[in-house]
Amino acid sequence: MKLTLAVLGLATEFLAPLVAASFNGNLNYASPSRRHSGLGIDVPHVSRRSLKRGNVVYAAEELNFTHGVASGDPYPNSVILWTRVAPSLESDTSNITVEGPVPLYNHDTQTYINADPSPICVEWKVLANGSEDVVSSGEAYTTSDIDYTIKVEATGLQPFTTYNYQFTVCGSNNTSPVGRTKTAPETDVDVPELKFAVFSCSNYPNGYFNAYGNAARKDEQDYFIHLGDYIYEGSAGGERAHDPPKYLFSLHDYRTRHGQYRTDPDLRLASQNFAWISTWDDHEVSDNGYRDGASALNNTEESFLNDGRVSVDQRKMNAVRAYFEWMPIRQVDLDDNLRVWRNFQMGNLLDLIVLDTRNYDRSITSLNWNDDYIDLIRNDASRSLMGSHQEHWFYNQLSNSSERGATWRIIGNQIVFSYITESYGLSGDNWNGYIANRNRTLKHLYDNNITNTIFLAGDSHQNWVSDLVWLDEKSYDPETGEGSVGVEFAGTAVSSTGYNGLIAPARAEAQNRVGNNTELQWQDGYYRGYFLLSVTPEKLEARYYGSPSVASRNSWDLPLANFTVLASEGRLSRPVAGGSVEAGYLRGGKTNPTNLTLNTDTFEWDIVGYDQMYIDTSK
Repeated sequence: MKLTLAVLGLATEFLAPLVAASFNGNLNYASPSRRHSGLGIDVPHVSRRSLKRGNVVYAAEELNFTHGVASGDPYPNSVILWTRVAPSLESDTSNITVEGPVPLYNHDTQTYINADPSPICVEWKVLANGSEDVVSSGEAYTTSDIDYTIKVEATGLQPFTTYNYQFTVCGSNNTSPVGRTKTAPETDVDVPELKFAVFSCSNYPNGYFNAYGNAARKDEQDYFIHLGDYIYEGSAGGERAHDPPKYLFSLHDYRTRHGQYRTDPDLRLASQNFAWISTWDDHEVSDNGYRDGASALNNTEESFLNDGRVSVDQRKMNAVRAYFEWMPIRQVDLDDNLRVWRNFQMGNLLDLIVLDTRNYDRSITSLNWNDDYIDLIRNDASRSLMGSHQEHWFYNQLSNSSERGATWRIIGNQIVFSYITESYGLSGDNWNGYIANRNRTLKHLYDNNITNTIFLAGDSHQNWVSDLVWLDEKSYDPETGEGSVGVEFAGTAVSSTGYNGLIAPARAEAQNRVGNNTELQWQDGYYRGYFLLSVTPEKLEARYYGSPSVASRNSWDLPLANFTVLASEGRLSRPVAGGSVEAGYLRGGKTNPTNLTLNTDTFEWDIVGYDQMYIDTSK
């Protein structure tokens, strides 16, 4: 049932400060920016609206924690907690951001007409792991203005400590699932080891998010890193068709798509039990996005009329606002609604520097019709993947990290950094399309003797492992790794399309790629999966895992290859991968395939050493 709230005889001037404080406790009222009226929610308006007579009040039993819980962006003494509590699984279409109509009382039905939904009050608490001791707690409101999401910062926590957390509808027994999270180490302490599971490219219609669940159930990592393409903006159909079944343009479109992705049980499990450190790639907004447009919405009148009738800037703002509402991520600069680039200093062990090479201030990229033009300008010094503001910040972070004595610098980056030549030539949409920008980065590393730099990348739906080298400027021996300034670990997709065919031809393609690219040491395009980084003061290890199919929800989690980087060397240790991998092609090594075949009598999979099977890895 629904109740009505008549604020009769109450001193609104007494209630208003308390109500406003509860709104401000929900960080999503600041997203994308509390300081700019067009880019966020006017909290005073929402607060005043909540005190009107006749507002609809949802009873606790009418509400549900519709999409589980999540946590992210761990600091030593705080972490972001997230949930959604709503009367429906569906995203709200009202998006009320003004005072709203004056409610009219209907004496026949004894209800108010044109009433607004009242705020939903939620209490949250953080518990010492394995106990009922509350170490941090608070209260926050949510409304349809932010799609009924809740995002709070739990403070007063201890560094590098595991906690449980939970949300409750105020004054009731309606509780969320219990989540688990972990704070970051303090900046200037010795940390013996940190582990990160690294993911990218989860396309809902393309298959199940088994990689998230496999990593979560193994429970080896401290944190999840997501390098982007967390959602896709397309209109793909199939067994797990996109909702809404169209390209995304409006705020409601993007909210609905985020909500659909969070219905996947493996994503919900991983979000519930691990703190995520995320950045977006292009598909959270639009494919091949850049400062002034994207491949599916160019900054022209013709594109505006034919592609959704929304401007480039408005579409980007809709996507960004939904992303901040639905992700457990801090907005580190309220005056910069596009900023997701940020740094996490984790003890003396490492700095995790998270970049945005897609949406922030990127120069024009390949749009599927301008590749000849991109070929002409790919080495132009004025071109930047990230804009001058972020680029200078990035170089300063690298230098500061080295100067403070952190052992490792790990770069969370969307796209492949290494110089990779494909059969068609150079891509215009990764660092190859911005060669001068890459050269400036390499020059900064070499000139300042910044060692132990590790680039992480997603986007390509394939696995790539390379030494980092300034080719044609610095000497490099691919057999020993001498001359390398760091290492790149690029991962495959959670579910997005990869190589579609036989394993043997896929391996032959990997061999061609390694043979044609000096710094590339291992490549595999067949499997979907993730990799696990284990970081200690002495070495960094990367263990790659993959599944041959995402057509069903399954736990197939095959080890593909293991790599080591010694802190004293700053390059891939030789022999690379110990001289042997289970998939793809390894320079100077061998491949020992372990594959899966389907037993058609039982419809169960068996591990065999058969090298000519066919599995549709996209389905």
